[in-house]
Amino acid sequence: MTFCLTTTIVKPEKGIPINQAIILLHGYGGDGKDISMLTFSWKRFLPNTIFLCPNGHEKCAINPIGYQWFDLTKDDPKYILEQSKIAELKIEQFIQEVKDKYNLEATQICLAGFSQGCMMSINLGLTNSENYNCIVGFSGKIINQVDIAKRKTSSTKMLLIHGAQDTVVSPTFLLEAKDFLIRNNVEVETKMINNCEHHIPVEASSAALNYIKNNFNV
Repeated sequence: MTFCLTTTIVKPEKGIPINQAIILLHGYGGDGKDISMLTFSWKRFLPNTIFLCPNGHEKCAINPIGYQWFDLTKDDPKYILEQSKIAELKIEQFIQEVKDKYNLEATQICLAGFSQGCMMSINLGLTNSENYNCIVGFSGKIINQVDIAKRKTSSTKMLLIHGAQDTVVSPTFLLEAKDFLIRNNVEVETKMINNCEHHIPVEASSAALNYIKNNFNV
């Protein structure tokens, strides 16, 4: 079976069954191979997990060797929202393909993402027909609170992590997301990392791994 998105896949060791999946969504201008680096430190602690790291469905407008989930060249919130909804449909198709291929339910899938990938993960975790196992988001935000409140159909639990010195996506968006999720009855944990800019440090990766292990009951 060929997935609708080109995907870097990290499978369990030979002979070990697949009981869970983590889908990792990269940031703006990145690709699946970039974010698959997280699996190097996670894999041995999650032996029954397959990691799937798809490339965005569009070439990045400002980095032609990378990909994007939605275009950021226009400073137009309505346009960005429309483009993000197109990406949602493509990722939903991809997730369904993963579920079919590996015989998994939504409750066996964690969505994780960095920056733009975090924004997509949050949206997907709140608009699916059922809850995923959990969402882990690094350095992202809620794209449009008014829109997502209207479309909310699920309440997947989330861990959101942000660097306190992030100048690309302001850390104030972490606090805004936490407030929104609490008001909308979504279980959320947050972690602000001092002396951290727009990247995923070891402290963030370790916190995310522990959260996923607990939710996968590993």
